[in-house]
Amino acid sequence: MKRMMKALLLTCIMATSVLSGCFGSEEEEEVVIDKGVFDFEIGNRTWYHYPGGIDAVGNSSNLSGNNIPFYSTSSYYGIGMSTFEPTMGITSTGNLYITSWGNGNSGSTAIVQCSNMVEMTSISDYSCVDVYGAQPPVANSNDPYVYVDPWTDRIMKFDMHALGGMTVEWSDDEGASWVGPSIATGYSVQDHQTIASSPYGGILHETLWVFCINGNWPAPLCSASQDGGFTWGPELPGAPIDCQSGGLSAHIIGAENGNFYRGQIGCDGEGYSMYKTEDGALTWSEHVLPTEESGTADTWNAEEAQVDTDSESNVYAMWMGYDNLPYFSYSVDDANTWSDAVMIAPSHLKGTGFPVVIAGDPGRVAFGYIGEDGDGLWDGYISVMTDAFNETPLITTVQVNADSDPLDNASPTCGYERCGGFGDFIDMQIDAYGRPWLALSHNPNGDTGIFGTLTNGPTLYGNLTALTEIPDGGPQTL
Repeated sequence: MKRMMKALLLTCIMATSVLSGCFGSEEEEEVVIDKGVFDFEIGNRTWYHYPGGIDAVGNSSNLSGNNIPFYSTSSYYGIGMSTFEPTMGITSTGNLYITSWGNGNSGSTAIVQCSNMVEMTSISDYSCVDVYGAQPPVANSNDPYVYVDPWTDRIMKFDMHALGGMTVEWSDDEGASWVGPSIATGYSVQDHQTIASSPYGGILHETLWVFCINGNWPAPLCSASQDGGFTWGPELPGAPIDCQSGGLSAHIIGAENGNFYRGQIGCDGEGYSMYKTEDGALTWSEHVLPTEESGTADTWNAEEAQVDTDSESNVYAMWMGYDNLPYFSYSVDDANTWSDAVMIAPSHLKGTGFPVVIAGDPGRVAFGYIGEDGDGLWDGYISVMTDAFNETPLITTVQVNADSDPLDNASPTCGYERCGGFGDFIDMQIDAYGRPWLALSHNPNGDTGIFGTLTNGPTLYGNLTALTEIPDGGPQTL
């Protein structure tokens, strides 16, 4: 499997790498900590804590094995174009892809390729260009969406048009050429599409593809392609037939074992549930998430519970609680049972929004979101666990932008509503070296698309070691 091959490759790569990033400098003032396992400098945009926001620096008794801290810093890198509802993907060659609404040829949706990011030694190393060159291009999409198949590197461009239909195009050569469009819907579609693949085994293609949309139905409608996107089956309910969840679904994902998952409000209209298909989107089962303590958010995106799976198909769920803070639970039995939910943000945050989760090898997971500490200014955050199955997992949280450089300064309620380039959702992926990348919008800079990431920190694939340091980006890349 693609993810497993990456993990094996990284075992070799990381075992021979040096910890060159462990003592890098930061732009901002740093505090020297010399206490047990925290024998490194901690910048003021990095927090080490346990669930519930409990400080870990003053209590390191639970830190051993894979549950240990790494020197961690962060930054972001502009793509040079605006974005809207930024979805993203990463190919095995290390190219990052992100959508740019209306900035492609003839006003189409651009698919922006950013090269030389994952191993850059200077910010001048990377460049971003639109690689969507289809002639004639498909008209600009209401909701642009890009997804990279982690097993075949196929780049899928998925567009919704005037709330009435969808098209799919794809590239197997890093955007140099495009196939399609194919028509991916048979009747009226409303909003909020999502697409993913898995090695379930399409009849005429290596991977099976499934998309789900908010159609004219009490729950999302989903369709599958057995031939890599050329043709699509009927749109069937993406939930049990009597489900009354509403149609807006979080990002769908495909697991190594062939299952697909999507998260949403429960069939009874309460709490959050995970929905699973084991037969290629023909039928779906509901698996209730443990939201008794957290409750559910009373905001525009209250319907969403985000999901991802690791290289061994363990399932990780993330959602916003009634307190507008992020919560997490995992399953090691295909979503049949779940761990107790825990709150994963640092204690200074008062509100968060736009959740997304991505997993690498077992127990290694990253969470992306935006947050504010009571001042109404919104920043980008990545929280990482390297031992999620631990009873007291260490959470390393970084703020990817400086306090003086917020990602939104116009709307005090940005995280709870449609907000600038964030639109309805953001996205997150992991590169082959185990570094998480978070697709965001820099709203004060004209909704510029940016990638937030760890400049130093732990790898999420292979041997648990430090990532090679990459240089700071920030406003100079806008």
